[in-house]
Amino acid sequence: MDHRRPDRDSRRGDLPLLGTHGGLGCITPRFNIGLVATWRLLIYGFARLTAIPSEETRMHIESARPTAARFWIPSEAARLVGMKIHADLRSDTITLPSEAMKHAMLEAELGDDVLGDEPTVLKLQDAVADLFGKEAACFVPSGTMANQAAIRAHTQPGDEIVTHRDNHIYLYESGAWAAISGCSIRLLDGAGGQFSAEDVEAAVQHKDAHFPNSALLVAENTHNRGGGTIWPMERTEAVTAMARRHGMRCHLDGARIWNACAATGIEPAEYARCFDTVSACFSKGLGCPVGSIVAGDRESIHRVHRIRKLLGGTMRQSGMLAAACLHAMEHNRARLADDHRRARRLADAIVDIPGLEPGPAPVETNIVYFDVPGEADGFSERLDAAGIRMFAVGPRTMRAVLNLMVDDDGIDRTIEVLRTLV
Repeated sequence: MDHRRPDRDSRRGDLPLLGTHGGLGCITPRFNIGLVATWRLLIYGFARLTAIPSEETRMHIESARPTAARFWIPSEAARLVGMKIHADLRSDTITLPSEAMKHAMLEAELGDDVLGDEPTVLKLQDAVADLFGKEAACFVPSGTMANQAAIRAHTQPGDEIVTHRDNHIYLYESGAWAAISGCSIRLLDGAGGQFSAEDVEAAVQHKDAHFPNSALLVAENTHNRGGGTIWPMERTEAVTAMARRHGMRCHLDGARIWNACAATGIEPAEYARCFDTVSACFSKGLGCPVGSIVAGDRESIHRVHRIRKLLGGTMRQSGMLAAACLHAMEHNRARLADDHRRARRLADAIVDIPGLEPGPAPVETNIVYFDVPGEADGFSERLDAAGIRMFAVGPRTMRAVLNLMVDDDGIDRTIEVLRTLV
């Protein structure tokens, strides 16, 4: 007997498992169930990596997913009847890797990022640090981890964060600023997700033992809930200067900073110079399957790197993911202007459709908000049935996010469907 590969499960004493003398015929019923589930997950992963799946494969994938994974889908009607999706405007995170991106991933030089010798990750981190004019950068799995690692790096338990009430770190990151960093939060108001230097000064707590320490200012550029709005440089400089006057550090949630740069022509380093750390996302407008990054001074990024480990965010041969990000930075940044152009076209059409009300902020990048007659959830389901996908984000409010999977024909069809439904 080969003692390196025991014939029995030492915990249960069952019959031999797969690959031993008994083969498949000796697999226990319980293990067989687990094997089926494993194969379903393998089918799902392979389909996502290699190609857009067929309708039959899509149905198999959906049956393998847990119910919670489908929570955000407004309706499965279009998928179930095999209807073509003309435009998926739920988010810029729904994009699939191009053939060129997948080739770059497969050709990536790999190492072990946990051991610090992952060459493609190191190349990405150096490239982003240079682009943002910072000393170092740390690659992480998600935008939430990027923001929360930066917050933890800049604060101590009991500190207070100053930010806008509609910022992503407050609304959509599971209260992690409290759970992970032990901070309280001071919320500011302002149109388009922006606030003023005077707002910051009024929010700073007194230097008294009764009050939390105002430690960190967080801004979001572009601003999701604000309608993809761009922070003007003059205002950015003013609010961060006020924060520093009161001894605060500054972090930029730049998940869509690429959109701000594409729309204004301002370089990433120009935005970043006002902040101690900047996060940026690769899986939104740039079309990568996964990945975000934090750039900053060497000491802050050293702490972020350690916090990434604490949060379980270290990855081994993550050069495949980093290669996708490098490819996207080279090939997908300039094309963001196409998303912005299509967003403005959609917004202009909404103005001319009786019954639809455009959002309060003018469309500056790739996000369009508008109100509909009646309930937004029902409107979303009717759109879905017509092959147009959008999120209902309020009782009457819809959000459409342009992305690299939606072309001019998709916008034509979206406008046509909107006119028909209203």
